[in-house]
Amino acid sequence: MVLTGSAGPVPARAQAPAGITAPVKAAGVVLDGGHLTLDQMNAVLAGSAGPLRLASSAATRMDEARAGALAALKSGQRVYGWNQALGPLKDHPLTTAQQRDFQRRILRSHAAGVGEEVPAGVARLALVLRANAMARGHMGVRPEMVRRMLALVNAGVTPVMPSVGSLGTGDLQPMAAAGMVLTGDGAMARLRGGPARPAGQVLEQAGLPSTFALEAGEALPLISGSGVLTARYAASVVRAERFLDQFDGAFGLFLEATRAEASSLDARTHAERGVPAEEDEAAFLRELTEDSEWMTEKGRLQFGEKSPRVQDAVSVRAAPHIVGTVRQTLEEARTIIGREANASTSNPLLFKAGSTYEFVMGGNWDGAQIGHALDTLNAQITDVAVLSHELSGRLISSKWSYGLPDNLASEPVGLNSGMVQVQTVGAALIPEMQVRAMPAGVLSRPEKFGQEDHNTMAMASVRNLDDNLDRAETVLAVQFLLAAQGVDLAKPKMGELTPAKRTTELHQRFRDHIPALGQDRWMTPDVEEAVDLVRHGRLRPDGS
Repeated sequence: MVLTGSAGPVPARAQAPAGITAPVKAAGVVLDGGHLTLDQMNAVLAGSAGPLRLASSAATRMDEARAGALAALKSGQRVYGWNQALGPLKDHPLTTAQQRDFQRRILRSHAAGVGEEVPAGVARLALVLRANAMARGHMGVRPEMVRRMLALVNAGVTPVMPSVGSLGTGDLQPMAAAGMVLTGDGAMARLRGGPARPAGQVLEQAGLPSTFALEAGEALPLISGSGVLTARYAASVVRAERFLDQFDGAFGLFLEATRAEASSLDARTHAERGVPAEEDEAAFLRELTEDSEWMTEKGRLQFGEKSPRVQDAVSVRAAPHIVGTVRQTLEEARTIIGREANASTSNPLLFKAGSTYEFVMGGNWDGAQIGHALDTLNAQITDVAVLSHELSGRLISSKWSYGLPDNLASEPVGLNSGMVQVQTVGAALIPEMQVRAMPAGVLSRPEKFGQEDHNTMAMASVRNLDDNLDRAETVLAVQFLLAAQGVDLAKPKMGELTPAKRTTELHQRFRDHIPALGQDRWMTPDVEEAVDLVRHGRLRPDGS
């Protein structure tokens, strides 16, 4: 289920479609600093955006701002990162002769990150986001710099960006590594997914000039911003939405296997709560199971339930509320990402004041809003994973599943141990997720002589979220294995009664890859195959 409703008001300068949807083939993207859409960002992540170029109107605006910046310096304004050094060394002035060399030194000194490289799609999108921010004309860089950045993306050159080092106070370390690739000054890059090699070699192979010299004031706008953080956030939102879509499918199979009460999905209940995302979630689940003959009093009677069940456990009744809350958070994420992508997230910024320009020092690189949003999403994904695990726990208990064989074992039960250890795989991951759901955004610490005395730690937040999405996909894969087995074991007792058409189709798609468990067998390959299906989004209940 892809919810693509309105993401809320977006400033006029950043109007964009609301939904992050499936990648689309695009004729290309024109960057003007104010209209980069979420669909276009998703296409960049997927490598299907087509050629990117700078709008001529933006180039003109940038040329004017560059001239204004140089005039402001000539008039005597002291500017951070232009004619003044950085961080704790901000009070050290730079001569005109030093300013160009300073750009190269900024990139070298800040490219100190370590850890796994960020995914190629994220690295691509980070370059595009910084280029779009520069196109707004408030950073004083030349249009040639933006064209160079887009030339790398168009040619398939991806900087190797380390994932550890940033404190959420700008993308200093990863974007400095990208800057060294941009200029051809060391660092590593890949050409169209190939091996990592020195940037100069990759640039030459791509048919691009092997070097590019930065002018005064152009290094800091590249690294002082939220491009990598926003790109990682966008990629995580896509993964989270895919995870929730597939949770709906696994939950549908659970409802069938346990012959659940459908009353908890009643539209009147959810309308009374008044949460649109929750109402949409309940509506989708009703559609998914609307023609089920198993989820009826007649279906429950087939398993010997002679009196009404009255109501199912909390994990069943509250699922639309829990998942709907996460979908609401994803709607808010779309607004945040769309706004961030079309803003001047840097320091300093350049503004026109009458007939002249002036620099203003501020904190627009700060990642607090994204960081706290990431922490919230991480906690909610963890909660859905806990829910998924609880549902799996119900499936392996004959009492909790209303009559399915213990352990979901086939006859002879006892000689066959069934799937209890598959369920334990999810149990092993839940505490790891809960530990990593601790919000990094409350763990600020002062650095750099107190000049940066508050740090959002937002890059730690997004790493925690991505790691937990990995775990959540495994927990959900376990639920799929157990729910599909529950459907198979329930079927002999149901006579001519049939489950819903859509859950039947989903069950068959799952069985096309993983056969039902009869006699005990080696289970690791089944778990790994199920994880792969979930990770690649192949178990959406709509078949997309």
